[in-house]
Amino acid sequence: MAAPTSSPPALHDRALQDLSFIRRTMEGAASFTDVPGWGLVGVGALALLAAPVAASQSSAERWVAVWVSTAVLAAIAGSWTMWRKMRRRVRDQADFTLSVPARKFLLGFWPSMLAGAVLTAALLDPFTPGVDARLLHRTLPGLWLLLYGVGVTTAGAHSIRAVPLMGGGFLGLGTCALFLPFAHGDVLMALGFGVLQIGFGVYIARRYGG
Repeated sequence: MAAPTSSPPALHDRALQDLSFIRRTMEGAASFTDVPGWGLVGVGALALLAAPVAASQSSAERWVAVWVSTAVLAAIAGSWTMWRKMRRRVRDQADFTLSVPARKFLLGFWPSMLAGAVLTAALLDPFTPGVDARLLHRTLPGLWLLLYGVGVTTAGAHSIRAVPLMGGGFLGLGTCALFLPFAHGDVLMALGFGVLQIGFGVYIARRYGG
């Protein structure tokens, strides 16, 4: 009877492999809890400041510029506060890497944001002068609220319960902006990007530590 060509792995090596597998499995099943509550409050405050400024603009181009600038600032503020919260949780580790729940959360959120940017550029059509007033009052606000709601809801499937609930609120406001004839885009965006995010931001900050 021939002898085996290779020796079986040592007991401690096999134990380490099993522990590594268990750790990856548990990490993949965990929820992303580093949603920055105070970051949402800051982003909401930016939206509440932007709404009256945008509504007072004399041209469609300036209106778009106000909201796009606000979106860029909000993205920077939200990303920075999320990074700080994640970094604070793993401050004892020398090398900072994104966890599996964090990667799932970000992959669920950012594609819809990219889609919103692309669709906005296509609807505004920089090669054609003038902007249809309907785009300002209903289409763009509804589009932005809906796509943000899709991103938040999808990402929230891998996060705490409050996140997909907030996403559902955005989906409802976006639907109102598109289909209610008396809807005012700036008001609905102030309610969504402002009031809704501030409310959920305070809840998340108090419940999940910042």
